[in-house]
Amino acid sequence: MTIWYTADLHFGHDNIIKHCNRPFESASHMDAMLLANLAARVGPEDSLWVVGDFAFGPKAKDKGWLSNLFARLPGKEKHLVVGNHDGQATKALPWTSVSDIAEVADGTGTPAVLNHYPMLTWHRARKGALHLFGHVHDQWMGSRNAVNVGTDVWGYVPVTLRDIAKRAQTLPENKHWRDVERGVEI
Repeated sequence: MTIWYTADLHFGHDNIIKHCNRPFESASHMDAMLLANLAARVGPEDSLWVVGDFAFGPKAKDKGWLSNLFARLPGKEKHLVVGNHDGQATKALPWTSVSDIAEVADGTGTPAVLNHYPMLTWHRARKGALHLFGHVHDQWMGSRNAVNVGTDVWGYVPVTLRDIAKRAQTLPENKHWRDVERGVEI
């Protein structure tokens, strides 16, 4: 079993294509490509963590449309970390879990703390836990210990914690890290 992470899918959201310069012709084209990309990586026994903003717009209020979309998601377990655009209809889908924040240990030796919003510090940050977030789309990749897992910065595919940890090593230290975590190396 592999654990996969993504954020800010914005299924059904026409305007996100323009706002984030996504390479899709329409929301239906985007939805089809995102689902195909998920299916190409996430296996039937895998877990998928959506770190907020699963769907948005008028379609995201349509329970039938959402249920059909959810049924097409790959993986055995599907988890939602609630984002600012995840309404009641999205939260009511049959997710394995729905939470505002989650801690995941996936066997890589690196624990992860998931929240839709970038945070300055989090549980076990001093012990090497990575923070995985979304919300900012293509505006910020993150820092050495807090990485944006949004689809806009990962080529519209889900990623593993190994991928995320590798990218984290290429990112700069957050300039405010030492303000809140004095004397701690990251």
